[in-house]
Amino acid sequence: MKLLGISGTIVGMKTSILVQRILDEVQQKYPEIEVEILDLMNYDLQFCDGRKLEDYNQDTQDAIAKVMEADFYLIGSPVFNCSIPAPLKNLIDLVPPEVFRHKVMGFAANGGTYQHYLMIENQLKPIASYFRAYIAPSFVYANASHYNKQNEIDDEEIVTRIENLADELIHMQRGLSPLLAKK
Repeated sequence: MKLLGISGTIVGMKTSILVQRILDEVQQKYPEIEVEILDLMNYDLQFCDGRKLEDYNQDTQDAIAKVMEADFYLIGSPVFNCSIPAPLKNLIDLVPPEVFRHKVMGFAANGGTYQHYLMIENQLKPIASYFRAYIAPSFVYANASHYNKQNEIDDEEIVTRIENLADELIHMQRGLSPLLAKK
């Protein structure tokens, strides 16, 4: 089973750090799970304009392939102006919708205030529902106060949420895998 963590921004480091921290938790507790991070900062994604997938540049094709090859997902997003950033929305638009159908998704986000966690409830979860993905009940939201001066997550409550989300993602994926294999 392959879990793909997506860091859905091309600016800043906090989202990538958060996603990687959750992936590390999964890898530590469940070493049999293959984990990979797709950090959009490292890709030159072209704007989704409806052309065939093979007509996009290599970075765009590579990113789409990573999403298509994954069995389940951890989507990480910063909160910009109470919303998801354009690079993440662009990636979602580039991937054929059926790729996400019946796959587990978990969410992590970071933002400047405590209230921005609502973006997960009001934007990311409805997008996943539209795709008929299975949504992990927990999520992780961190703001600047949850990171130390070295940009490490050092808040005990956030660490507990990271552990819970890691467990939920694996539990859901393992529970649903036999059912999906019968289809």
